[in-house]
Amino acid sequence: MLDSIISTPLTLPDLLICLGTAMGLGLLTALVFSYRTQHSASFTLTLALLPMTVTMVILLVNGNIGTGVAVAGTFALVRFRSVPGTAREIAAIFTAMAIGLALGMGFIGVAAIFFLLASAFTLLLTALDFGAPSRDEKRMKITIPESFDYQGLFDDIFEKYKLRCRLESVRTTNMGTLFELTYQVTLPGDTAPKALLDELRTRNGNLNIAIGDFSQREAL
Repeated sequence: MLDSIISTPLTLPDLLICLGTAMGLGLLTALVFSYRTQHSASFTLTLALLPMTVTMVILLVNGNIGTGVAVAGTFALVRFRSVPGTAREIAAIFTAMAIGLALGMGFIGVAAIFFLLASAFTLLLTALDFGAPSRDEKRMKITIPESFDYQGLFDDIFEKYKLRCRLESVRTTNMGTLFELTYQVTLPGDTAPKALLDELRTRNGNLNIAIGDFSQREAL
């Protein structure tokens, strides 16, 4: 079951079995990693095709000294993706490539077992929201004039309303005339009190303030 099915020289039945299995496992891998997550159609299609592509590359060089070079080159292609991916997308790509490598060497049983374990583990952690931030955690962005010293500027207000805050980043905006402060905050309730926002607006000169879910990928 765990032995390679590939004979030397490569036969048509072996080729069709490996590529057919790669197609099936690639499609299932795309479905698993698309479950309960934001994704694009192009990423899903790529994930479905990747095992078959890697399988074909390894089959073509199997038993040749160029195998090592081909494998290294295949994995190196990940860095040339045009759009930066999330950690989950990168994990999905490496999972699909590992399946393709196993199938390219004829280890169908190994590829199937790896897929089942990886899929079950992924679905379990997704269902449990493993590693997800607390629902009380938010991202707060406050704009202040560039003349203000942002260090500890709002600490007394945060302490008054019992907010746990951590300054994540500071960036300039509006041609350098403003600072945008990004905080990770834990609110005592589901929403920020209006009195809190009013005091922050008074302190920052009535400039923009935004509060949203910490888990969102897009900037507020």
